[in-house]
Amino acid sequence: EINRAPAKVQSALLEAMQEKQVTIGDTTYPLDRPFLVIATQNPLEQQGTYPLPEAQQDRFMLKLKIKYPTRAEEKGIIDRFTVGYYTKPVLEKIIGAKEIIELSEKVNGIFVDESIRNYVLDIVLKTREASPYIASGASPRASINLIKAAKGRAFLEGRDYVIPDDVKAMVYDVLRHRILLTYDAEAEGLEVEQIIGEILDKINLP
Repeated sequence: EINRAPAKVQSALLEAMQEKQVTIGDTTYPLDRPFLVIATQNPLEQQGTYPLPEAQQDRFMLKLKIKYPTRAEEKGIIDRFTVGYYTKPVLEKIIGAKEIIELSEKVNGIFVDESIRNYVLDIVLKTREASPYIASGASPRASINLIKAAKGRAFLEGRDYVIPDDVKAMVYDVLRHRILLTYDAEAEGLEVEQIIGEILDKINLP
């Protein structure tokens, strides 16, 4: 619940995410690889929550929207915790740090054609154009992370190259927390996903 943390905690987390280090007093400690941050965020309208600094949001590669469980899923949750004795699942290690780093290097080696890189640039630059609905567009980190995310999807799909569908599949998760909407957009009930969809419709596929 990252947006319940006070400012000092947010500052320390930002250092860890950006510099890959933590500072205690006068001593700085480097963080081991692989290091990543996975956080949940409560809706801002809930009590005790605080808006996250834009600089910190930009350090997160992806923002996923988690919906309520389906009826069947929630029934399973209820049964698991209320019917009989709940047994905590046993976690088993399936991969180590060395293997994760090796896989990461393989993903980095995925080929991205120049036409795909230009496609990513077209999308991100479009968010910065004058618009009655966009107050602030995506930063260069969006371009970098969209290409990285597309590489990751290509790898999971068993390919050593990125295709436009990889970009389209990841663009919402990469951009939704990097585009700040105007009051006009909020007044009209627009969501950032709608804006991203309109941007995609205006750009030709490579």
